[in-house]
Amino acid sequence: MREETQTSKVGQAIDAAKERGGAAFVGYLPVGFPDLPGSIAAAKELVAAGADVVEVGVPYSDPSMDGGVIQEATRMALEGGTRVADTFAMVEAIAGAGATPIVMTYFNLVFRYGIERFARDLASAGGAGLITPDLIPDHADEWLQVSDALGLDRVFLVAQSSREDRLRRVAQASRGFVYAASTMGVTGERASLDEKARDLVARTRAAGARRVCVGIGVTTPAHASNVASYADGVIVGSALIRPLMRGGLQGLRDMRTTAEGLALAAHGEEQ
Repeated sequence: MREETQTSKVGQAIDAAKERGGAAFVGYLPVGFPDLPGSIAAAKELVAAGADVVEVGVPYSDPSMDGGVIQEATRMALEGGTRVADTFAMVEAIAGAGATPIVMTYFNLVFRYGIERFARDLASAGGAGLITPDLIPDHADEWLQVSDALGLDRVFLVAQSSREDRLRRVAQASRGFVYAASTMGVTGERASLDEKARDLVARTRAAGARRVCVGIGVTTPAHASNVASYADGVIVGSALIRPLMRGGLQGLRDMRTTAEGLALAAHGEEQ
C-alpha cells in the first residue's frame, strides 16, 4: 500500500498529535478571505491557536461540497481578485509558522493550472499535498503518478454511502489520511453530529486506512472531543470562518479564541 512506502508530512503531524494523547486538530481557511494578507494572518493565528494541520482552501466559483459560510467567504475572495497562484504564498506562510499545510481544492483548478506544475509549486512552497473532494482514485492516474514522484500526500474522501470496495480503493490510494464525511450533505456548522461517523471510521480502518480524519459539521469543542475519541483528526472549517466574517482585529481574535477551544478539545486537554 502506497501509504507505507513514502514519508507523509500530514501523517507525521497527525501521529505527533496522537503521541501527545489526543487527535490532530485540522483547521480549514480559504485563500484570499477577507483578502490575501488577511487570510495569511488568519492562518498564522490558527497555527498559534494549536492547529496541527491547516487546510488551505482554493476558492472555486461553483463549489459542490461547501456550505453557506464557506461559499460566502470564497465568493468574497474571488471578487477580491484571488487567484490559484496565491495559494502558494499562504502555504509557505503556514509552513513557516510551524504547522503542516495541505491544500483542499476542486481538481479542475489543478488540471487547468497543470497537474505537474501545481504539484511542483506546492512542494516548493512547503505544502504536504492535496485533498480533492471531487476526485476519485479511479480517475486520478496522473495525480497518483505525480504525487508519488514528488512525495506529496493525497487525501480522498469517503462517506456513509461508500461501499466496502470503494473504502478499500480509497484507503489504498490515499497517503496522509482518509477524509471521512461525518454526515451526508455539504459542509457547515451543525448542532449535533451523526453518530454514524464512528462506524464509518471503523469501516474505513478495516478497509486498510492507516489514518482517518472526520470533517463536515464539527462546530463545538464538545463535537471535537467526541470525534477525537474515535478518529485520528478533527477537521473544522465553517466554525473558524464565521468569526472572521465580523472583520478586523476583533474577528481575528474571535477566530483564535474559537480555534483554541477546538484545539484543546481535539488534543484531549482540559479547557
